[in-house]
Amino acid sequence: MSNQQSRPWEADKSKLNAFELTKLERDGLDIIEKIRQLGSKGYHAFSADDLAFFKWAGIYEQKPKGNGFFMMRVRIPGGILRADQARALADISREYGRNLVDITTRQAVQFHWLTTPDLPDIFDRLEHVGLFSYEACGDVPRTIVGNPLSGIDPHELMDTEPLVQQLEEHFLLNPEFSNLPRKYKLSISANIYNTGHAEINDLAFTPASKIIQGQEQIGFHVWVGGGLSAKPYLAKQLPIFVLPTEVVKVADAVTRIFRDYGYREKRHQARLKFLMADWGPEKFTEKLLELTGPLEERGDDRTVGWNAGYFTGVHKQKQPGLHYVGLLLPVGRLTAEDLAELADLADRYGNGSIRTTNSQNIILSNIPDEHLDSLLAEALLTRYSPTPRTFIGHAVSCTGNEFCNLAIVETKARMASIAHWLDEHVEIDTPIRIHMIGCPNSCGQQQIADIGLQGSLVKTAEGTVDAYDFFVGGSLGPDAQFNSRLKGRVVADRVAPVIAQLVELFKTNRESGEKFHQFARRFGVANIQEHFTQIIASVNV
Repeated sequence: MSNQQSRPWEADKSKLNAFELTKLERDGLDIIEKIRQLGSKGYHAFSADDLAFFKWAGIYEQKPKGNGFFMMRVRIPGGILRADQARALADISREYGRNLVDITTRQAVQFHWLTTPDLPDIFDRLEHVGLFSYEACGDVPRTIVGNPLSGIDPHELMDTEPLVQQLEEHFLLNPEFSNLPRKYKLSISANIYNTGHAEINDLAFTPASKIIQGQEQIGFHVWVGGGLSAKPYLAKQLPIFVLPTEVVKVADAVTRIFRDYGYREKRHQARLKFLMADWGPEKFTEKLLELTGPLEERGDDRTVGWNAGYFTGVHKQKQPGLHYVGLLLPVGRLTAEDLAELADLADRYGNGSIRTTNSQNIILSNIPDEHLDSLLAEALLTRYSPTPRTFIGHAVSCTGNEFCNLAIVETKARMASIAHWLDEHVEIDTPIRIHMIGCPNSCGQQQIADIGLQGSLVKTAEGTVDAYDFFVGGSLGPDAQFNSRLKGRVVADRVAPVIAQLVELFKTNRESGEKFHQFARRFGVANIQEHFTQIIASVNV
């Protein structure tokens, strides 16, 4: 299938969208060498088609398009970094990225303010420490999400870091998979609390076990067809059990099915989730087995809950005498200097391991008992606390219109401001997860939040202003369900008081031990809507 002309989607070019026709003429990965050759000549050395393919190198044009600045996303497979890699990232940010570093909801790192002359040197610096921006964006297999606690996790059935590396080596820069219908997201975790957010990935592996020939085998169940954006879908579980030695083979086959049968006529309907919705798990599995050969039938699910990707605090590792310390990065942003200092702390008190989470936070691991108090006394941990206040400790945000061409409202600073206000004015004894996004593409994953906030614009007497739609009741794991939209938009400066009253509604009506998303479903969206309508009227929205 390496011959592009033999691939089935070319049989009827009338069913290809305009960008698909462009993709037939060139391999997206070729842009990497072109950037190396022409980067020093500046922004205008690249055509519009070239700039569309920058995504294959992990690069997007920064807002506003045409100003010559770029965002770069760097793959952190499974979220596991070495201290020297973190220092290299800090150096790149300091020299080229105006001192900004963002952690994403897929455990990647983002830079801003880059220019084309910067890019070849950045590529080299990343490669020197074994990191890559390549294929962190584009119609390709993107950053592989995993369990950030791989290898140290008391709640994992096996260490999945070697499997993440095998998947990374199989897919990264593989021309067999450089022309998928759209972006393609993978996750793998053996943690029983669904740290890989399986249900919102195109392909996910979750912990499972099965008795085979009288012996219990630890392996995985397979989920296909999840995704967010304007039309979200929860992934469907296939009726198979996969041994660790079969993971790469199965991932390869699922990706080939998407490549060869995924939809290419309309880009907004090209994700794998649309193929799964039409085929269903049975037909998909039948096609999969044609490629893989026989696989074991489904075994026992070992996922028991969902921790939403949060690891803040001091926790014991499975290795006696060692701890990991989860630190809050408010809305996922830190400075280059602070990232470099985190690398120093990782070396000084641990073994140089730093881990990124899909809640946009950082973990320092392998901290011996005798070093723990000294680490916790470090001044940096007053800014990136292991014991954050409730609302800022569970706030997630996309990039927003500060840098993103798709976002229509500001998000990062606003989400932080809202969370800090709530921490000052609202008492609550259980976490409430609030996610904010600036457009329907859902990089901030608002659909899985207790309270999701999606940016919009409304006209007022003072002119057009930022506003937000509210969604309530999202979760993943055994009770996975996307949240539900409430009718009524809230202007930006009234969002925090409205959330405060929703929290009071929760506190007044919850049952013992109930989480917010559980309350929202039991109490009912219709009931919440009735109160919400009264709330937004009372705060003069």
